[in-house]
Amino acid sequence: MYQLDPVITIAILLGAALVGGMVAHRLRQPVILGYLVVGVAVGPYALGLVGDLALIETAATIGVALLMFTLGLEISVAQLRQVGKVGLWGGVAQILITFALGLVVGSTLFRWSLPQATLFGLVISLSSTMVCLKILMERGELDSVHGRIMVAILVLQDISVVLMAVVIPLLGGTMENVLLALALAIGKAVLFVGVTVVLGWWVLPWLLGRIGGVRSRELFLLTVLVLCLGAALGTYIFGLSVIFGAFVIGLVLRESRFAHQALAEITPLRDIFATLFFVSLGMLLNPRFVADNWGLIAITVAIIILIKFLVVFGIVWFFGYSKRVAFLTGAGLFQIGEFSFILAQAGVNMGIISDQFYSLILASAIITMILTPLAMDVASRLYAKLTRVPAGGEVATEEISALPIPGSSQATNLVVIAGYGRVGRNIAQGLQDAGIPYTVIEIDPELVSECRRSNIACIYGDASNAHVLSRVNINKAKVLVVTFPDPLAVVTTAETSLSINPKLKVVARVHRTREAELLKNLGVVELVSPEYEASFEFLRRILSISGWKKADQKQILAIMRQDKEITEFNPEEEA
Repeated sequence: MYQLDPVITIAILLGAALVGGMVAHRLRQPVILGYLVVGVAVGPYALGLVGDLALIETAATIGVALLMFTLGLEISVAQLRQVGKVGLWGGVAQILITFALGLVVGSTLFRWSLPQATLFGLVISLSSTMVCLKILMERGELDSVHGRIMVAILVLQDISVVLMAVVIPLLGGTMENVLLALALAIGKAVLFVGVTVVLGWWVLPWLLGRIGGVRSRELFLLTVLVLCLGAALGTYIFGLSVIFGAFVIGLVLRESRFAHQALAEITPLRDIFATLFFVSLGMLLNPRFVADNWGLIAITVAIIILIKFLVVFGIVWFFGYSKRVAFLTGAGLFQIGEFSFILAQAGVNMGIISDQFYSLILASAIITMILTPLAMDVASRLYAKLTRVPAGGEVATEEISALPIPGSSQATNLVVIAGYGRVGRNIAQGLQDAGIPYTVIEIDPELVSECRRSNIACIYGDASNAHVLSRVNINKAKVLVVTFPDPLAVVTTAETSLSINPKLKVVARVHRTREAELLKNLGVVELVSPEYEASFEFLRRILSISGWKKADQKQILAIMRQDKEITEFNPEEEA
């Protein structure tokens, strides 16, 4: 195949990635899928527009190193603490159980060799951070209970890639000396980490301080890039994975005062090279392979989805969360992640798996990524129907706390607060200061424990379930405040509550026009949008700073509110 000039090759790939990303965005799919599909189109197995795979592989390697470097800069223990035990121990359990099941399935069902089955188990134990974050942000569920659990597990998975990268090279050697090889690899990793930490304490702050003193963004960016790629080269010399070195140097730099600036400077460069990485992955997929092996691919995809969904569902449920949270979390994490491609590519380079095996993993990954947004939507709607109150008043059962509500269980509570997050906590404090009795319904066991320690009337359960609502005497309550960041949970809770108590006044939190219209159709007129209200507070403060009198401020704000309908919350553009 004729080799194009490297500049033309890069230009073709970036232009194609732009088109693929835009198409994916218009179809409400993660842009990563657009990069993968366009890579297939321009690759050697389809149109053949790009043939210099060595150049693309080099650019992709840089993209992976930068990706792991920025991950090290962004990792925070606080992210894992947000959801307590399920984020840490649940994440570890998910990786180990999924790996074990993948190993067993690969060895028994597909009859693969032990190294191949081991690699398969490692690959399917990871999910896509980029895909999941994109979906959660588009659905407005990033701060929901299942969203926080997903993010914590994804962060732990990304960290585990570092250890997996150390283990992968061992699979290419003789399995007889695996313990010795593993000990040697760990020893090298510990030595490298020790050297890096020492440099991070004494050398890097001095170096970055001197570079920063020059006040040249170009030199600072170049320094950060050299540190990242230099660390990657160091681990390569040590016989370890390049992504391990990039991650460690990022982790060390995080503790310095230059971390935020380094992340800001390197992120655009990382995104460009990461784009080339995903395009290069697509170029390796042979469409003819998919056509000839669709049955095997379908079986593999089904097994991956089944294993990952059941494992995640079981773990989240085991840690005390409701079936609804476990259901949505399982539906969101069943895909194969971007770092799985790195492990698979390493397996190809080391001769552990064949190109055909890699094509099977790649095809399965792309399909599971495509199915994830659809699965999240179906899971939300399906669970909403299962918990909806039929005409006879019977509902699907949902676990609720067996502990009594603090205080008198027979007392009628004037206000019921559904959700004890940041918004719910502030509302509860205000009601307490005003002397208004209230009861909290919360689906997060960690927050329920916090309420109990503070002697706050609280019940654990799903507020969209009639059995849970009956425990707080919703039929006698005057006001229900729904503070969930999950749009569908808000609508379902309001619908169930009004079906039990039509006279109930519902104050609901909304973010988007679609949910606001659904709530208005249910008869909910007290809608509160944090973004909408924040815009008025911003305007009020701007007018105050500009010297406007309070009377004039109130007049302007009144005119602004009158000009806008309650559903016009200036939401994010819905593609």
